[in-house]
Amino acid sequence: MARKAKPMEPKKIKTSGIDPRRRISTAPDGLYDPANPGHRWDRPLQAPGRMQVDFEERVDFQRLHEYRLARTRNSLAKSKLGALLVFDQANMRYISSTVIGEWARDKLTRWCLLTGNGEPWVWDFGSAARHHKLYAPWLPKNHCLAGLAGLRGAVSPKVGLFERAAKEIHDILVQEGVADMPLGIDVVEPPFLFALQKLGLKVMDGQQVMLDAREIKSHDEITLLNMAAAMGDGVYQDIFEALKPGVRESEIVAMATKRFYEMGSDCVEAINAIAGERCSPHPHNFTDRLIRPGDQAYFDLIQSYMGYKTCYYRTFTVGSATAAQHDAYRKAREWMDGAIDSLRPGVSTDRVVQAFPKAQEIGFESEMAAFGLNFCHGLGLGLHERPLISRLNSFKDPYELKAGMVFAVETFCPASDGVSAARIEEEVVLTPDGAKIITLFPALDLPIANKY
Repeated sequence: MARKAKPMEPKKIKTSGIDPRRRISTAPDGLYDPANPGHRWDRPLQAPGRMQVDFEERVDFQRLHEYRLARTRNSLAKSKLGALLVFDQANMRYISSTVIGEWARDKLTRWCLLTGNGEPWVWDFGSAARHHKLYAPWLPKNHCLAGLAGLRGAVSPKVGLFERAAKEIHDILVQEGVADMPLGIDVVEPPFLFALQKLGLKVMDGQQVMLDAREIKSHDEITLLNMAAAMGDGVYQDIFEALKPGVRESEIVAMATKRFYEMGSDCVEAINAIAGERCSPHPHNFTDRLIRPGDQAYFDLIQSYMGYKTCYYRTFTVGSATAAQHDAYRKAREWMDGAIDSLRPGVSTDRVVQAFPKAQEIGFESEMAAFGLNFCHGLGLGLHERPLISRLNSFKDPYELKAGMVFAVETFCPASDGVSAARIEEEVVLTPDGAKIITLFPALDLPIANKY
């Protein structure tokens, strides 16, 4: 009779075997380097179906996990920090490849700790920690812990949960030899910060370290971003067909949300729907306003596939368009094309931003008042990553563009009629040869939906 196989023990990290000051940087020649983004610039950018298949390579999620963790370790190694403690859900997913319901995004009730060459430690909400032990084999089982601190003040600091969590973190930092080095944090509840400081830990900004790690997207990340953009292409076809007098902005939002989830979106974060007299100034929301003949209407699709975001504007008119509407759209497109043409690796952001109009050209008194209308922002697990290019910041803090960055380019131009406005946004991948647009719904000329 065959002997029953002995069950495999989960991988455990012995802290005595970790040298916190020996960090990963590059792999020797001939060895697999998990921090290599593996770009395939000689091939078209991939946007495969979302099912996994055995006859072609699509997204390699294990490779994705290893890349993101290696990028974080490399960024940590270049910093003065001994460890990173993150509460931002995008940072936590990037490091640990864990995620729970979208409801947790603003609760600060999950956190992740990474030190040197150690494996990620994850504190999660109740039974989610047990779920990770069963379904996240890339994490040591003894590194998945239940955790709760304050839930944004719902649990009083008097209960002592902040002090308990801080002590757990401090003990790990001691065991892994980095308690005497600064601890980087991204966002945190004040009582948690105070509890860590009370234990003698020096807390510094860890968000910049994480943004450094996340700025270059791997082949797998670019594929996921391109798949998310392809979903937006389809939703815009539905919007184009549905834009008729009598339809409400909110109905368009409902239809688009349903369609995204049908296609596999894991979070529809927001959809802006703005029409008619609401177009200028841009309110960044939607209402129950009825669409009317001749309205200009623009939309923003903010959703994610496997965590990777879209930020995708398109403008339409309904039935017909006026000369003022065409003129505004033409200007917005010229600014867009000028910015995209300037995007190349090695170019500084203070050069790119010159393609955008000054605030006064679009009727605003300052660059602060006009912020977010004509600018670029990085895309990834977060909606605003590096690079962020605008007249508000880029002249003061120029930043060199690099191949493998993915970002959105946005333009806005109010029309001379005082109510209409054009809003365009393209998502681009920065290749060695320049920017490659991945948002493909036609936008070179003003689209007229259900033309009379």
